[in-house]
Order: sequence, then structure tokens, then C-alpha cells
Amino acid sequence: MKHNISTNNGSFKTHPTHSPEEVLAAGGTTAFSLKSNKNTRSLIKALQNSPKIEPFTEEEWNDLSKQMSKDK
Repeated sequence: MKHNISTNNGSFKTHPTHSPEEVLAAGGTTAFSLKSNKNTRSLIKALQNSPKIEPFTEEEWNDLSKQMSKDK
């Protein structure tokens, strides 16, 4: 399955940006880096240094964790 990874028009003009949701939709950091020709280590470091927010409710997080366990 091919994912359409697009850039945000509101991003930096010289550096395309991608949301954490785009990274997850692509299949995680490793899959995203392979599909977008990015360095996995720098991508993981950027995500770790991002602002601490909770994008999912506890129920959504539990559902996501269950789905990821099934997909292994």
C-alpha cells in the first residue's frame, strides 16, 4: 500500500514539515523515513524534542496500542 506523504503549505519554505499523524499514517518513524528519504535517527530525535502534548484520549491510545500489537 502506497502512502501519499505531502507537505504542509504553511510550513517553512525551504524545509517541508510533517505532522506526527503523517508519520503514524506512513507506518511509523522507520517506514516514514524510508518512504520520504529522511534520516531515521534525526526524525526520532525531532519527535522526541517536540512539545509534550497528548494527541489521543486514553481510550484512543489504548485502541491504538491494541491495533499496533495485532499488526506486529
